Amino acid sequence: MGIDSLEQFLRLLKNSPSGAVFNPWWQVDEENDIGPHSPAIRRKHLAVYFRERLGKARLAIVGEALGYRGGHFSGIPMTSERMLLSNQKDAVAALYERRNLEHRAGDGGQPPPQSYGAPGRPPLQILSGIKPRRTSKPSVCPDGFSEPTATIVWGALLKIGVLPDEFVLWNAFPWHSFDPRRGLLSNRMPNKSEQLSGRPVLKAFLELFPCEQIVALGKIAAAQLEELNVNAHCTRHPASGGAKLFRQQIARALKRLTVKDAADAGGMQRSEE
Repeated sequence: MGIDSLEQFLRLLKNSPSGAVFNPWWQVDEENDIGPHSPAIRRKHLAVYFRERLGKARLAIVGEALGYRGGHFSGIPMTSERMLLSNQKDAVAALYERRNLEHRAGDGGQPPPQSYGAPGRPPLQILSGIKPRRTSKPSVCPDGFSEPTATIVWGALLKIGVLPDEFVLWNAFPWHSFDPRRGLLSNRMPNKSEQLSGRPVLKAFLELFPCEQIVALGKIAAAQLEELNVNAHCTRHPASGGAKLFRQQIARALKRLTVKDAADAGGMQRSEE
């Protein structure tokens, strides 16, 4: 899958259902967006995020739906605006830690003379191809929105040792379903009809990223993947007290993938001999 497929995917995202659903890539949040250019910024974020992972991602994580603290303003599922702007200490620390471990492994155990996070060095970015931009008004949230699920998922994967471009994040319902009584800064579970409307986009995502392993966060995401006859590993959703169990389950799932890779590599080596 190449750039043309990515452009087709972005166009497919235009087809969001009516009702209490916000489409961050093609709609302006009149109350909370920094300006009319916000959707274009979010499309750019998602396009670069995907482009950097095409042909590299081995793991796809599929959640339930886009959240107002995450992709609503960042344009990237399970990735908060604060993380993109390097204001999320936990996630940024995990990025630093991973990069420093790589340097030490490659330099005989010695840390690099100027590691990420050191004075004068920029932090390791989630998007390496562009400088991310905020799309929410500073008056609404001065440091940018932060989403607990995003922090937990990114932090867990990075600390396990998965590189940022080795996993890709998406949602079974790709858009932001909100509570009309509470406004755009709220979340609600997408209804059955909305879940069905998101299924073609989920199918297109899986075609764009035919990953070796797919993990569903929670039963709703797992059910949508099952409807597409996709064999996914289901973990506890990190929200509502599920963080500890999620970390345990994702670590076990990725350990099995590593064992499988080692077995496959051993089989290839024996066949070559």
